[in-house]
Amino acid sequence: MSSSKTVRKLQVESPVPADIVIANSVAPLHIDDIAKDLNLSPTHYDLYGKYKAKVLLSVLDELEGSKDGYYVVVGGITPTPLGEGKSTTTVGLCQALGAFLDKKVVTCLRQPSQGPTFGIKGGAAGGGYSQVIPMDEFNLHLTGDIHAITAANNLLAAAIDTRIFHESTQSDKALFNRLCPPNKEGKRSFSDIMFRRLKKLNIAKTKPEDLTPEEVTKFARLDIDPDSITWRRVMDVNDRFLRKISIGQGPDEKGMVRETGFDISVASEIMAVLALTTSLADMRERLGKMVVGNSKAGDPVTADDLGVGGALTVLMKDAINPTLMQTLEGTPVLVHAGPFANIAHGNSSIVADKIALKLVGPGGFVVTEAGFGADIGAEKFMNIKCRYSGLTPQCAVIVATIRALKMHGGGPQVVAGRPLDHAYLNENVSLVEAGCVNLARHIANTKAYGVNVVVAVNKFATDTEAEMNAVKSAALAAGAYDAVICSHHAHGGKGAVDLGIAVQKACENVTKPLNFLYPLDVGIKDKIEAIAKSYGASGVEYSEQAEKQIEMYSRQGFSNLPICMAKTQYSFSHDAAAKGAPSGFKLPIRDVRASIGAGFIYPLVGTMSTMPGLPTRPCFYDIDLDTATGKVIGLS
Repeated sequence: MSSSKTVRKLQVESPVPADIVIANSVAPLHIDDIAKDLNLSPTHYDLYGKYKAKVLLSVLDELEGSKDGYYVVVGGITPTPLGEGKSTTTVGLCQALGAFLDKKVVTCLRQPSQGPTFGIKGGAAGGGYSQVIPMDEFNLHLTGDIHAITAANNLLAAAIDTRIFHESTQSDKALFNRLCPPNKEGKRSFSDIMFRRLKKLNIAKTKPEDLTPEEVTKFARLDIDPDSITWRRVMDVNDRFLRKISIGQGPDEKGMVRETGFDISVASEIMAVLALTTSLADMRERLGKMVVGNSKAGDPVTADDLGVGGALTVLMKDAINPTLMQTLEGTPVLVHAGPFANIAHGNSSIVADKIALKLVGPGGFVVTEAGFGADIGAEKFMNIKCRYSGLTPQCAVIVATIRALKMHGGGPQVVAGRPLDHAYLNENVSLVEAGCVNLARHIANTKAYGVNVVVAVNKFATDTEAEMNAVKSAALAAGAYDAVICSHHAHGGKGAVDLGIAVQKACENVTKPLNFLYPLDVGIKDKIEAIAKSYGASGVEYSEQAEKQIEMYSRQGFSNLPICMAKTQYSFSHDAAAKGAPSGFKLPIRDVRASIGAGFIYPLVGTMSTMPGLPTRPCFYDIDLDTATGKVIGLS
């Protein structure tokens, strides 16, 4: 790709300017040029302005017989609250592969939520000289996928409460007659989606008038237990005051008040469905199968039972197409889906990865990022995403920083917004060496899947050669294929060339098949315990509520689904303060929930917030528009 006109040589400055300053200093290429480099014709994508395009799924059909490129996942060690630069490393590695090593490459990233962009964390386009551009468009509305998810999620929420309302005020016969109204000739008929419910109820009749009174009741009355409803409304804003609300306060709702709350949009199950779907038909089935609660008899109630699965698919029909963008050095990026990494699996979409692997072809590279540390994001990438996609990665990159390793070695607490302790700014090789137990466990766990592991040490200005050498030695001793020092934040792709070479060699020399951590046909508890063991736990403790939910999901026929552990990202254990590589602890499971449409059971280890709040001084204080140029300023 180095001969391609899309490759752009960066003029780097030192010290490194703010991310938005760098992003605004580089004029993006027209997205047609990026598409052309991937051999995409204008019929393969829909333009969204000059710098974004939606790649159509028809590309997969056309390239069905083509061979895939190499598949690389980027994870990390257990992070500090400041993050260790996984997104930046993912982008920097791809800039190195494409702009310096002459490889066909596509970066596959999650779409960030606007909540953190305006809250504490800021954006997620990478950083320094390893970024996706236009950075402001990447971090804000992009092509509207999250807005589509918000609309679909809230349509389903409205359908749930409305159905309970109408069932409470009507007889079975009146309800049935309204669900199947007569046409102008006086004839009643079932709509197409109603046949899904009839099949579920084992009613093999095609005409409404043929149903018995008992069948009319079974069909028309969902009898949803309000206390069992798990579906909440969403919005893509951090708003702590919506975490717990009551609805139905208006006089027309006839006293049907219910306590519920809002989640942030990326926590919606519909986001997880988008990330794990493999086709439009598959997405339709998954959306319809989403369970929103139970009937009073204990049977699961789905979106299709409510008659809304088809409408949800219509709202999501454009969102299923990944968005094509570019890095600072003109290499292609597919941005698609952004599920939570705790209650969901924290990875970008299967369809984006599949399209990318066909586009780069044999000898090319697709690099995707898994959220949080490798104990969470990479584990879910392997056991959930790769199961549903059927894809096999050849290499896993584990990103480490001297800062995080010092913390794991017993260094002082790292707090976002506070200056780092002097221990993190001065050489302390023994502290680094002590912290490498964390890195070693991540390497061992990830190697067990059959991939080659390359450690990327994300270099900071205060890191010393002795400290970095200590990490390289520890990584190789723990079984890493290679360990490389990287400076892509300061130098772009040039700073990750050694990493690119190591990743290429690792991909070319993989010898083992993909090995999952657990089989699907064992019980829910067996799968939970296999994951807990990888954390270093000696066993698992289940609350009474967790036991009850496991029994219910097993009875309802969902025990064959993979497990998506909702756990703190700041420790292998449930205790965020337990750094390094804790072992011998009992992992407490507080509750167990399910995303049936997405296709996983998620046990809750502790309390998970699904609606962040805003700090005293949110990021929005710095964000504005330069009205003379129209450029966004202050995004981080």
